[in-house]
Amino acid sequence: MAQGSRQHHSGSHDIGFMICCSFGNGYELTKDETYRNVILTAANTLTKRFNPTTGCILSWSWGKDKWKFPVIIDNMMNLELLYQASLLSGDKHFYDIALSHAIRTLENHFRADNSTYHVVDYDPENGSVRRKMTFQGHHDESVWSRGQGWALYGFTMSYRYTHNRKFLKKAQHIADFFFSQKDLPEDFIPYWDMKDPNIAIQPTLVPRDASAAAIMASALYELAEYSSRKVARRYRGYADKILTSLCTKYLNEPGTQHGFLLSHSTGNWPANDEIDVPLNYADYYFLEAISRSKNSLR
Repeated sequence: MAQGSRQHHSGSHDIGFMICCSFGNGYELTKDETYRNVILTAANTLTKRFNPTTGCILSWSWGKDKWKFPVIIDNMMNLELLYQASLLSGDKHFYDIALSHAIRTLENHFRADNSTYHVVDYDPENGSVRRKMTFQGHHDESVWSRGQGWALYGFTMSYRYTHNRKFLKKAQHIADFFFSQKDLPEDFIPYWDMKDPNIAIQPTLVPRDASAAAIMASALYELAEYSSRKVARRYRGYADKILTSLCTKYLNEPGTQHGFLLSHSTGNWPANDEIDVPLNYADYYFLEAISRSKNSLR
């Protein structure tokens, strides 16, 4: 499917990723009305997946034998498309849907320790939670690293658009939880899942996830801008250490890996899919983190 035609594709919640990372940045840089129109069309498309009873945007359209209305933590990232569309159009409907989804995710996706489930399955008839699980992590109560990254980034970004301090506090709690993990590798590039039992047995054989690290680094630079001076120094310190590790140990040699920048990401370990490989979104958030590091206040 051509990138431009994705603005009409209602079969995936990931239209936010697809459009914001391309046309969203294009509009930010050029103010080209063509990009703006694509953003607004795509946002309208995404709203078709919103269910007012659950208060959420449907994530997956597949797996009807497993769940009724699955919402994954990754879906927080797609809210930026709606926030942007609201600003560009003046239509509060986009903002209201994004805010509703963020609030419901805040209410239902997190454990008491501020780690996140990957999936919450809702009943679309009455909005109740049917089940909480982790589909791409090691087990339901595990700490899937990229999921923590999506949560950190998503709530930091939502605070940017809403100034809802509950979102800011949640982002800070997510960061503090993750970087207090006793098994966090010394270079801050996390294992694909921080509760993989093999960490205690053969840690060198447990895949890392550079994509999770890059997402977290980018989010931390922004989160630092909204935090007190003392806390901001800590978050920038985490992010700086991640970038240093990525730049010194995870970069591919020029001319290798088909032009990808980073190696050692993990896509979907339980499905044995994309294990210890380059991933395009790892590179995207790596570059964004580098850009943000240069603009981050000290």
